[in-house]
Amino acid sequence: MSRKNTIRKPLLFAVIAALGAALALTAVQPALSAQPALSAAAPVRIMPLGDSITAGPGCWRAYLWDRLQRTGYTDIDFVGTQPGGGCSVPFDGDHEGHGGYSATGIADQNQLPPWLASARPDVVLMHLGTNDMWGNFRPVESVIAAYSKLVDQMRASNPNMKILVAKIIPMACPECTHVVALNNAIPGWAAGKTTAQSPITVVDQWTGFDTTTDTGDGVHPNDAGFRKMADRWYPAVTAALGGAPVPTTTTTPITTTTTPSGGCVATYRLISQWNDGFQGEVTVRNSTTAPTSAWTAALDFTNGQRVTQAWNATVTQTGATATARNMSWNGTLSAGGTATFGFTASRQSLNPAPTVSCTLG
Repeated sequence: MSRKNTIRKPLLFAVIAALGAALALTAVQPALSAQPALSAAAPVRIMPLGDSITAGPGCWRAYLWDRLQRTGYTDIDFVGTQPGGGCSVPFDGDHEGHGGYSATGIADQNQLPPWLASARPDVVLMHLGTNDMWGNFRPVESVIAAYSKLVDQMRASNPNMKILVAKIIPMACPECTHVVALNNAIPGWAAGKTTAQSPITVVDQWTGFDTTTDTGDGVHPNDAGFRKMADRWYPAVTAALGGAPVPTTTTTPITTTTTPSGGCVATYRLISQWNDGFQGEVTVRNSTTAPTSAWTAALDFTNGQRVTQAWNATVTQTGATATARNMSWNGTLSAGGTATFGFTASRQSLNPAPTVSCTLG
């Protein structure tokens, strides 16, 4: 072997080694660059679900979106397979409203699962049942069974789904008596179907809605009706989003606390108020050293206030006294533990704070 060949071999090996290293580096770099950057938390996805009252133009969605944005709830995304606008304020128009559709029809034909798969909501606002009660009547029991199937499908899509179900608005026709029966059945159904992981909140769209002044044809809301619907959705949506809303008027929060009675302390807080209504919140605390399995709170009003809607408690009112009882999932309080419920109510020109009290067991 000549000396010339002896010198060239080490050079050849060095070149091959360098090429191999370069190729290895080239292979590694794309893999590193393909790793996604960390991103901020995704906005909460909210699906408005319903019929033509939600779909066209469904301006309650616009007024709700606008109020949420104005009061600081900006990290949200209205979702659905249907686009929709045509309202007086700009808004996120995505929704799942379908004119002429019924709760029983959507359930029987399994139309909801593909909508859920496309929209991937975290929260559903459901106003369904008008077409079940009107024209193509279905028994209340059938509509409630359809609600249950739809809720099951929502939870199959997202086990942590928060579900807001409306007592539907009235109709100026004989079928309105069926709507009364349906709305009366909804709270009991919701109480039996709700879970801690996937709570169901009933939103009363019926009370205070006037078909003469709030609809254009006795069934479909006009602008005044859409604004009323948005106002009813708002506190329940903000509760589902996990925080108290910013007051709609400049309001000095009012807080009152009871003197402990039987180891229970109740604290009332005024969240916000407007011309003829307000939103309040009550926190019940177990001040004993032992757990309890149930609680009851009482609010004694002094100026004609009437509770119109509540969440996280079952509230009834007789005269000036509103009585709130725990839900099935928030009755157990450990020593020092608390539970909070909220409500909206009508008011007169003056709105003094109620006297609040509570008992355990």
